[in-house]
Formats: sequence, structure tokens, C-alpha cells
Amino acid sequence: MNTLFRTKTVEQSIKDTETPEYALRKSLSALDLTVFGVGVIIGTGIFVLTGKIAKETAGPAVALAFVVAGLVCGLAALCYAEFASTVPVAGSAYTFAYASLGELPAWIIGWDLVLELALGCAVVAVGWSGYLRSLLDTAGLDLPRALSGTHNGTFGFDLLACALILVLTCVLVAGMKLSSRVTNVIVAVKVTVVLLVIVVGAFFITGSNYKPFVPPAQPPQGGDGLQAPLAQLVFGFTPSNFGVMGIFTAAAVVFFAFIGFDIVATAAEETRDPQRDVPRGILGSLFVCTALYVAVSVVVTGMRKYTLLTVDAPLADAFKAVGHPFWAGLISFGAVVGLTSVCLILLLGQSRVFFAMSRDGLLPRAFSRVHPRFGTPYRSTLLLGGVVALVAGFTSIDELAELVNIGTLFAFVVVAAGVVLLRRRRPDLPRSFRTPLVPFVPAVSVLASLWLMVNLPAETWLRFGIWMVVGVVIYFTYGRRHSRVPSENA
Repeated sequence: MNTLFRTKTVEQSIKDTETPEYALRKSLSALDLTVFGVGVIIGTGIFVLTGKIAKETAGPAVALAFVVAGLVCGLAALCYAEFASTVPVAGSAYTFAYASLGELPAWIIGWDLVLELALGCAVVAVGWSGYLRSLLDTAGLDLPRALSGTHNGTFGFDLLACALILVLTCVLVAGMKLSSRVTNVIVAVKVTVVLLVIVVGAFFITGSNYKPFVPPAQPPQGGDGLQAPLAQLVFGFTPSNFGVMGIFTAAAVVFFAFIGFDIVATAAEETRDPQRDVPRGILGSLFVCTALYVAVSVVVTGMRKYTLLTVDAPLADAFKAVGHPFWAGLISFGAVVGLTSVCLILLLGQSRVFFAMSRDGLLPRAFSRVHPRFGTPYRSTLLLGGVVALVAGFTSIDELAELVNIGTLFAFVVVAAGVVLLRRRRPDLPRSFRTPLVPFVPAVSVLASLWLMVNLPAETWLRFGIWMVVGVVIYFTYGRRHSRVPSENA
């Protein structure tokens, strides 16, 4: 029983990063990390989810939903920043849990992160494909429907989404520095487009589109049984779209838009000065992106009545609706370029978590070998890239986004709890960044994350539970027996 909660010391985790055969190359700076954070956070939330959530759940108050989700992420970010500066090792929440909670909780969170990042990447690739098809449509080019993905129950294969993942997988294998250079260019284009949306779109705002800013509450469509939020089934209150409660329901979904700052933590091992640069990258990128999200949602719902917004490409279609196809085309181009960086960094994050688990022996060690020339975990990158490409080809956004959210929120709960435990167990560890007001801030982070989790459908919880059960079976049949952490560390 003790082996289930044996911990891997921080010293041992850091020592493992010094073995040449399994060591990642340190090549990232503070600027690289900040760009990574902005690059992955600004994406689906602005370019895809804004229209869907405004139209179906929150109306113009989608801006408030972004604020709520940003505050929850901010609390978690403070906890991530302390851990990442204390344990600068690949793996993010998985590594943090191993050092504070023990092996079984670490495995569970690692298995959860693989799901979160893989499905998150697939969701973004599908959104990228939708914007690219919109751009091609503007140019008079149509992709065959059978190769345009699954829509409204009609089965299809999303060729563009699949191809994107395969190309980015090759970029990641070629090295982190190349990945960061590609990301720098992409992020510059993306942020420029977002700022243009805010500045240009502000001239087309109609005040009446904001009325009512918080639309009257409505019973959700199809909100019975497993499709109802877990809070309804457990606590018995009737959920609603729109209204005040609709803001929290929306926050639980747009939370997906903030996935990314934790990716900065997965790159800590590849950072030249992680104790200083990782906290800056995490907190700085989250603050900038929250401000941009709120501004864009205010502009778009002011340009176009929320009931008329589209789901696939809301920003571009809003500019088309006001008679400016040029700006619509530019936004589609920016979305295509911008979502590329999101996919790239999500692929990076999941391959590093998989790599860390493999290096600890919980997954086959073959996947933790780095490329002799590029210094990247090429085997895990190729494996996961292939799987994500297939998932992106055959699934739709609606089927994946909520499952990604629950996985991320679960990781936040584990990291917040881990900060408190590691403070008590290892007060001697040097911490270049310290979460303020411990244990108050971690406790509030846990409660806020749990509140958003219970606003997700029970069906999402069921799928998440099935994935976790599969993970536990794999741990007991393979991981526990092959772990490289000795039992005496328990």
C-alpha cells in the first residue's frame, strides 16, 4: 500500500534531468515562455468559442464569463508558478503531484493531462480547419463535404485538421528552438489580428446589441439526464442558459480558452533560468490574454446581436455582416495562423508529460529516449501526434471541449492541494516564487475549480470517469511494477 503514495523527491527529479540519454536541451528564455503562453492561450477561446457561448449560453455577458474563468485560472496560476520554480522538471502537474502527493495521484494526474492536452489539440485543429475552410470559401474554393469533418450528425473526415497535426508533429521532433521561432512569428501575426479586431470592430458597435446585457434565464435545451449539469443532479437546482447562472455555465465552457498557461510549466526543464522565467511566463501571459479576451467579446457582441452570431467563425462572420469582407478575410487568415501555434504548443505539452511518465518507468522507457541530434523526445511526440491526428480527423468540437475542461480543472485541484502539502513536508526547499496567502489561495482555487466542474454535464463526468478507470488499470498492470522510484521513498 505504501508504494501507491511513494513520492519522488525534488532532488531526484532534478537529478534525472542530468542523465544525457534522457535529458532535454535547455534553450528557452523568458521571452520564449511568455510567447508560448500567449501563443497557446489566445486561440479557440477568441476565434471559435466566443460566438457559440454568446449565442447559446450567456449573450453579451460572455465578457463576464471570461472574467470568471480568468480569475479561477489566476488562482491556479499562482500555485503553478510556485511549483514550476521549485521543481523545474518536465511534466507540469504530474511532476508536482509526484513530489507532493505520491505515485498513484501523480499517475492519475499524468493520465488526465495526456487526455486534456491531446483532446485540446484536436479541438483546436478542428477549429483551425473551420476557419481555413471559411478563408477558402471567400476565395471561391470549396473542399468536398466528405473531407470537411463531422457536422450536424453527418459523418466526415477532417482532412485539414489531420494534416495540420502531422506537420506540427514533424516541427516538434526537429527541436524546441525551431518550435519557438515558428511560434514567435505566429504569435506576432495572431496578436496583431486580435488588436485589429478590437480597434476596427469598435467603430461598428451598436449599443442596442448589448440589450439585454444579461439575457433572461431560459431552461437549457436537452438538459435532462446525463446532459444536465452535475450540480443539477446532485444539488437539485434547475440550471439555466443566460441569466446570472448562465454566466457561470458559460465560464465552465470558455474556461477551455485559458488552457495554456500550464503548458509553460511543462517547458520548465527546457528553460535556461526556470526559477526566474517560468513564473513570469505563466502569470504575464495569463494577464495579457484575459484582457484581450474580454475586449474582443465586448466588441463582437456589440457588432452583432448575440442571437445572430455564428459558431464556426464568429469574428469573421461578424465583419461580413456589417459589410466588410476584407476584414473578415484578414481575421480568418489570422485565426488560421494563430490556431496553428495553439496546436503546436498543446502537442509540445502532452509529449513532455508522456516523456516524464516514461522516464519514471510508469510508461515504457523507450518513449523517454531523446533524439541524438535534436534533443527532443521524438518517439513520444510521433506516437501522440499520430493519435491526435486521427482524433482531430473524426471528431467535432462539441464532443471534445467539455471533456478537456474537466481534465484541466482536475489538474488545477491537484496542483493547489500539492502546494500546501509540499510546504508542510519540505519547508526547506528554495522557492524563488511563493504563492501568497497559503493555504487560503490554494483552498479558494480548489473550491473555484470544483464549482466550474459541477457546472459541466454529468455525461462529461461519466466519460472522464471511464478514462480514469482505464488509467488506473494500466497503472496497476504496468506502471506500479516498472516504477523507478524505490519503495523506501514512501
